[in-house]
Amino acid sequence: MSRPTLDFENAWKQQGYTCIAGIDEAGRGPLAGPVSVAAVVLPEGFAHRELNDSKQLTEAKRERIYEELVNSGNVRWSVALVEAAEIDTINILQATYSGMRRVALALNPQPEIVLIDGKPVPNFPIKQQALVKGDALSLSIAAASVIAKVTRDRLMLEAAEKYPQYGFEKHKGYGTKLHLAKLAEHGPCPLHRHSFAPIAQLTLSLGLSRAAG
Repeated sequence: MSRPTLDFENAWKQQGYTCIAGIDEAGRGPLAGPVSVAAVVLPEGFAHRELNDSKQLTEAKRERIYEELVNSGNVRWSVALVEAAEIDTINILQATYSGMRRVALALNPQPEIVLIDGKPVPNFPIKQQALVKGDALSLSIAAASVIAKVTRDRLMLEAAEKYPQYGFEKHKGYGTKLHLAKLAEHGPCPLHRHSFAPIAQLTLSLGLSRAAG
């Protein structure tokens, strides 16, 4: 199986660009919690035996690689959390775009170009190259995917302690059978995305039931 490389980063460096960031997100699909977005600038000649798209890594490997990345003096990174309330206000796609803009601008120095996982982001403040399945192609994007994923998973573990009735530690907010059952039993909490169909329908159903009662 192929692994991500620095081929895209090096191609831009050959054109004279020196500061290149990879950007990726975690948590677009869940019913609860934020979408987490990270940007990473890797040092010249960066190499790693295990770094890959975060979805291809075990939780233990993600955690270990995360610690290596964020504690390295040579890796520059930033992360942003776009909370459920903002997702409900502007929709998940726009919330993801907003987070990507934030993390790019938060890097110091700011990158000259960013490699973004997925499709091009409208009105991006920095030159961009969008790469579909970029987390499997670019080491910078793969690093961002790990930081975004671990950041979000840790936050959902904290949420599980605050709202133990939902089992966030098991599903991290995704719409599993367990999560849907807990939602039906307890209703949504402040971390839930009310604009997402299952919760919007549940909220409407609860409202109608109360009105009928």
